Amino acid sequence: MKIAIDAMGGDYAPEAIIHGGVEAAKSGKGEYEVVFVGDESTISSILSRHFRIQEYPISIIHASQKIEMCETPTVALKKKPDASVVVAMKLHKQGKVDAVVTAGHTGASMASAFFSLGRIKGVRRPAIGSLIPHGQGVTLLIDVGANLECKPIHLLQFGIMGDIYMKNVYHIAEPKIGLLNIGEEATKGNKIHKEGNRILTESNLNFVGNVEGRDIMSGLVDVIVCEGFVGNVVLKFAESFNGVYSKTLKRKIGKKVFSNIGAFFLKPTFKRLRRIYDYEEYGGAPLLGINGTCMICHGSSTPKAIMHAVIEASSMIKQRVNEKISQELVGMMEEGKNAE
Repeated sequence: MKIAIDAMGGDYAPEAIIHGGVEAAKSGKGEYEVVFVGDESTISSILSRHFRIQEYPISIIHASQKIEMCETPTVALKKKPDASVVVAMKLHKQGKVDAVVTAGHTGASMASAFFSLGRIKGVRRPAIGSLIPHGQGVTLLIDVGANLECKPIHLLQFGIMGDIYMKNVYHIAEPKIGLLNIGEEATKGNKIHKEGNRILTESNLNFVGNVEGRDIMSGLVDVIVCEGFVGNVVLKFAESFNGVYSKTLKRKIGKKVFSNIGAFFLKPTFKRLRRIYDYEEYGGAPLLGINGTCMICHGSSTPKAIMHAVIEASSMIKQRVNEKISQELVGMMEEGKNAE
């Protein structure tokens, strides 16, 4: 399989992105080829600094433009048809690559995926799923920004897509699904959430009911369904945890002798805790519902985050996640369209 990486997208592009892609090519051991998309001379120059690079399955596709973070997505796509993310999505549509990984402009990445690849048959609204780590593993939060407003049927489909993703990529036999709300009772929330609760309850999913904000990092459920506006706020809050944890720990330890001695012996424990809540360990966020495999990474992604995003994309392809989503949703449509 071939996985395209938008080499020009991201706060630390192209160096960090290319370094992460090289590490992914190494770790893949020939299972997939990494295809860097972007300015060929720049990419070649950076690759030349890596040792024994010719031994790894790596190639380059030239793209003369890149989309800046300050640009409006739809305007940028029209003005820059040869932008790296656009070229990568076109390669995916043409079947020349099997997945796209990008840490560039999220809006432009989503819009390019929508326009180039379209939706999986049966999907009303594609959604971004993001992994929230906790002590026992991870919980998939869906949607985290693709859909600011939703109908109940969209919430149901998010639950179905999240269920399939966690079953196949994280091998959870019967993922527990929860609906993010302001209370546990089915009567809580607005009309959309009340109706969403009802149709999720009547579905074949392992739906456990409403969950509250305090449950997000508890491991109570494996998939949390929500509207994109709320999900994005939660995601940004969760991302801040690791940085706040590290800064607070350093401040509390300070320069006291006994605190430093204790911290020295607890250093391995602190490292393990930090790794549990480190988003880089989980790569990017899958754009589920698109007729292709797309990983949307943080703009500030490091090489480690890019490497894990490539690995995650390869797992989605191997497990035929898109095919299973289509089968499930088309089957649901055939059974009846009275969910709305």
